[in-house]
Amino acid sequence: MKIALVFLFIAPFAISSKIDKDYSSIDSAPPEPNSRFAMLDDVRILANGLLQLGHGLKDFVHKTKGQMNDIFQKLNIFDKSFYELSLQTNEIKVEEEELRKTTSRLQANNEEIRNISLELNSKIEDLLQDKIQLQEKVGGLEEKVIKLVHIQPEVQEPKEMTSLKNFVQQQDNHIRQLLKVVQEQHAQLDKQHNQIKELEEKLSNTSFQENTESSFSLKQTEPKIIPLPSHNSTAPVQEFNGVATDCTALYKRGERTSGIYSIKPNGSEAFNVYCEMKSDSSWTVIQNRVDGSLDFNQTWESYANGFGDLKGEFWLGLAKLYSIANQADYILRIELKDWKDNKRYVEYTLTLGSPETDYTLHLSEISGNIPNALPEQTKLRFSMMDHDNATKRDFNCPERYSGGWWHRACGETNLNGKYIKPRSEGKLERRRGIYWKPQKGRFYLIKSTKLMIHPTDLETFE
Repeated sequence: MKIALVFLFIAPFAISSKIDKDYSSIDSAPPEPNSRFAMLDDVRILANGLLQLGHGLKDFVHKTKGQMNDIFQKLNIFDKSFYELSLQTNEIKVEEEELRKTTSRLQANNEEIRNISLELNSKIEDLLQDKIQLQEKVGGLEEKVIKLVHIQPEVQEPKEMTSLKNFVQQQDNHIRQLLKVVQEQHAQLDKQHNQIKELEEKLSNTSFQENTESSFSLKQTEPKIIPLPSHNSTAPVQEFNGVATDCTALYKRGERTSGIYSIKPNGSEAFNVYCEMKSDSSWTVIQNRVDGSLDFNQTWESYANGFGDLKGEFWLGLAKLYSIANQADYILRIELKDWKDNKRYVEYTLTLGSPETDYTLHLSEISGNIPNALPEQTKLRFSMMDHDNATKRDFNCPERYSGGWWHRACGETNLNGKYIKPRSEGKLERRRGIYWKPQKGRFYLIKSTKLMIHPTDLETFE
C-alpha cells in the first residue's frame, strides 16, 4: 500500500518532466515519429498500471468495510451479553439479600421458640414435683378414708377428699396439655433448624450449579408440626432381667462407643445389634449399605431373620425389628448419601405390624432436609419376590425392582435394591438400584444408606 502511494506521488512529476523534455526537443530539433510513439506507449502502460491500482484500492476498501461491519456486530453482541449478565448478577444479589433476611428472621424465631421451650420444660418439672407431692398426700388420705370406711361404713366421703382428687385430676390434665405443647415445639424447632441449614448452604454457594441424576434437590418446605404418637407403652424402654432391651438402654447405662452389643427386647431372645452412639442419644441400626459388597436380593426368610455382617453391610431382620419396635413408640431415621457425597436425612414416627400383617409399616414425617419419598399415613406391606402381598396387580414389584421393601403398588422408593453406579447401565436396570424417588421429580441414585430406630425423646415425661 505504501509503495502504491509513493508511485502515485512520483508518477505526475515523471510525466511532467517527460513532457518538458519532449517540448524542449521539439524546439531544438525537428520532430521524430518513433520517439513520439514510444512516449505514447509509456503513457499507456502507466495508465494501465494506475487503473489496476485503482481496482485494487477499490477491492481493499470494500473488504475493509466488511471487516468493520463484522467488528461492529460482534461489539453489539458483546454489549447485549454484558447487559444480560449484569441483570442476572443483580437478580442474584437481590435473591442473596432476601435469603439473608429470611435466615435472620428464622434464627430470631428459632431463638424465641427455644426460650419458650425452656420455660415450658421448667414449668413441667415444677408441675411434676407438685404432682408427686399431691399423689403422696392423696395416698395418705386414701388410707385414712379406707380405715374410716371400715370403722364407719355409712360415713360419706369428706368434701376435702373430693376436692383434692378433683384438683389432682386437673393438674394431671394440665401436665398432659403441656406435654403436647412441648412436643409441638420440639417438632417446630427441628424443622426450622433444618430450614436454616438449607438457607445457609444456599448463601455459601450462589454460583450456578448443574443438576444431575445423582445429586439431591434442596426443596424448601414449610415447617409442619406433627405430635408424636402414643399407641404403645408410655413408659421409657428399660432393662429386662439385667439385659438392655435396645441401644438406648445401653446409652443410659453409660455406653458411649459405637459398636456391636447384645440386647434382649421384652418377650424375645437375645441377639446382637450395631449401636451408633451419638452425642445425645443412641440409635439401633437396622440397615447399612456402603459399597455394594452384599447382595440384597434375598428371600423372604432371609429378610425376616436378617443377613450380612454387623461390621459392614447388613439387614438386621424384620422379626428382630418388630421385637424392638413393639416395646414403645419409636422414630425411624433414614440417612442417605448420593454419588457427590451430599448427605441428607429424614425422620418418621414408626409403627410396625406383626408377622401376620407382613410387617406392615405406618409412617408419619417429623423432620428432615430431603423431599419425602415414602407414603405417609398409609399401611405399607413388606414385599418380596417369593412373598408378594403388597399389590394384586399382574406384575410382581420385587421381581421388577429387585430386593425386598415396603412397597405400595410398586412404590417409587427402594433402599434395598441392586447396588448400581450412576450411568453405568440402562434406565430399566437403574430402576432396580438403590434410589430415592419423591412424589414430584426424578429418580436419585444413592451411594450409601443407613436406617436406624430410637425411642421417642419425650417418653420420659409421661
